[in-house]
Amino acid sequence: MAEELIGNCLIAQSGGPTAVINSSLAGVITEALNHEEIEEIYGGLNGILGILREDLVDLAEESQQTIRGLRHTPASALGTCRFKLKKATDFDRVLAVFQAHNIRYFFYIGGNDSQDTADHISKLAASRNYPLRVIGIPKTVDNDLVATDHCPGYGSVIKYVAATVREIACDNEGMGQGDLVSILEVMGRNAGWIAAGATLAKRREHPNDAPHLIYLPEVAFSPQKYLDDVQRVLSKRKYCFVVVGEGLVDQDGNYLATASGQTDSFGHAQLGGAGEYLRDMVEQNLGVKARVAKLGLGQRAAAHCASQTDNNESFMAGQAAVKAAVVQGETNKMVTLIRGDGDQYSCETGLCDLEDVANGVKMVPVNWINDDGVSLNFQFTKYALPLITGEAEVPYENGVPKFVHLNKIRVDKMLDSHVFE
Repeated sequence: MAEELIGNCLIAQSGGPTAVINSSLAGVITEALNHEEIEEIYGGLNGILGILREDLVDLAEESQQTIRGLRHTPASALGTCRFKLKKATDFDRVLAVFQAHNIRYFFYIGGNDSQDTADHISKLAASRNYPLRVIGIPKTVDNDLVATDHCPGYGSVIKYVAATVREIACDNEGMGQGDLVSILEVMGRNAGWIAAGATLAKRREHPNDAPHLIYLPEVAFSPQKYLDDVQRVLSKRKYCFVVVGEGLVDQDGNYLATASGQTDSFGHAQLGGAGEYLRDMVEQNLGVKARVAKLGLGQRAAAHCASQTDNNESFMAGQAAVKAAVVQGETNKMVTLIRGDGDQYSCETGLCDLEDVANGVKMVPVNWINDDGVSLNFQFTKYALPLITGEAEVPYENGVPKFVHLNKIRVDKMLDSHVFE
């Protein structure tokens, strides 16, 4: 048992949401209620921005029905942000808010940049001798966090992508006569995990099913090879189905398409247009009809197609974070998912240092990509298939999914509200 640390806990969410991110939030709240050391359970609205603005809500005041409903509600129930702490005054403000509200446990649900933020906050508290236990909870549809076998949110997004590929393929089958190229653009800034997941649409007994070509950021894009690949497929099939990750790069590592020359607060390029780039190449060079579909935000918000395995593991990660902090006395760690060694899929949680995961990128292993560079082998399928197992039950009302909303009962502010604007 760890040394007892009595105080309040604070939970926040950051970055792009997923279909199951709120399941982790529910896991934290549910587990926190079991520990007397945690006196109050607060939520920070809109990630680190809510903390800077002292915009906190009392999660213990939410009904149990609402907490349970979070497990089938997509997107960030507490709100999110893409904000990087840079100034010393920002870090001072965060710690001042923690001190004012006796925050002794901080749980941050997010991806690479969020874990970097949590790491900085944890180290700052230690340097100021302020007792604080910080645990990061992984979240990203991109599945690119290092140190964890997979990330909560990934199983659901590839379940949705694979299902969408099958559905569009049925439409293409009826429309194509050897003269149709159908392109589906999916998310994936630096790694091709989501695009790779489209291969799960293939039936085991029909290896030539769509998608026919999958382009990943891990494989440098060759325009001529792409045109040759498309022609090869059209010579044998009624249509060619292409899946492309938004982060596709050329031989020099440059993104093929960006929505603009702009970057976000973390310096990441604003991506968009890889699908249109491939479409234009086909129409201009091959003279065949090409269509582009973009899943956009839908792929990360599709709770109606969420994986039950993903939902369960997301909840488990939230619970594990609280146990690690309160029972084990851990801090400056991130919860990881560890796959079992047996033939039957199993998963348990572990911990890694925040600094080991912050700002790192896990790529699709090269040996999981076939020599043709546009398809995945059995090793990827063995890895990904268990993650999409089961269908998370979503209640419906008047024919559409019924989601919950937090009441967001505000916690009284105790600091000067004009310190941070």
